[in-house]
Amino acid sequence: MATTTTLVTQGDRTARRSTRRVEPIYYLFLLPSLILFTLAITVPGVIGIFFSFTDSIGIGDWNFIGLTNYIALFSDPAILQSYLFTFGLSIACVIVVNIAAFLLAVGLTSRIRFKTGLRAIFVIPMVISGIIIAYVFNFLFSNSIPALGSGTGIPWLESSLLANPDLAWVAIVIVTAWQAIPGTLLIYIAGLLSVPGDVYEAADLDGAGKTQQLLRITLPLVAGYVVINVILGFKGFLNAYDIIVGLTNGGPGTATRSIAMTIIAGFNGGDYAYQMANATIFFIVAVLISVLQLSLTRGRNQF
Repeated sequence: MATTTTLVTQGDRTARRSTRRVEPIYYLFLLPSLILFTLAITVPGVIGIFFSFTDSIGIGDWNFIGLTNYIALFSDPAILQSYLFTFGLSIACVIVVNIAAFLLAVGLTSRIRFKTGLRAIFVIPMVISGIIIAYVFNFLFSNSIPALGSGTGIPWLESSLLANPDLAWVAIVIVTAWQAIPGTLLIYIAGLLSVPGDVYEAADLDGAGKTQQLLRITLPLVAGYVVINVILGFKGFLNAYDIIVGLTNGGPGTATRSIAMTIIAGFNGGDYAYQMANATIFFIVAVLISVLQLSLTRGRNQF
């Protein structure tokens, strides 16, 4: 009886604590960030969405044209191709990055020598500017690798991947993955280190091999980290811009032009309202992906 009374009392205290009024001083600290966010993000965004319903070129007079820009978007081959390329690139990068990062994380959390130093080495690409990485790899793909192919007599290496409309995306995936793997790797390392060692000791006693432990213990226990990496990675790769600019600048032709490149090129080319409509659609897609991320991660947290 006393235990029940104690639990009820604690429950009442928790309920009162959860409904306690927030001190006004906290809103005061929040106010500067809220004002900056509103002026720098919200207001320009609302203005941009408004102009997506006009024929504005960015300056001068404009007329309200309703949904004309949005209707045109869905019949524009260049826009559709940029969405197809961007989503295909994002899916390919998510697969390559997560597989490579997970395998590296397993290796870097195992009982190997110099693993601390190797972790530091593997995260170096994360701190290098994307445009610098792209220009370095551009030189490699355009000069070094073709020269190597000519010197060794390997025909398929003699031509640059960046000049092939059907294979240029492969080079972009390689470079994007090279920069993105470290961030994903750190998350997987944190997930693997959170798995209790007792689980693996029990598996060893039961005769489970390393492969069985990886598939039946490690993967299920870090599934939440996989979900986070996949969703965050996919959202990030949708904004692909600087690496593509440095490698192919959207070429050959428009074969590797992403959504972000299409929008920015339109802004510079006088299609302000049209590309603002494109940016609005892209924003809606990003919001939907964010909602999906929240629902999936919230479900994982409940476990």
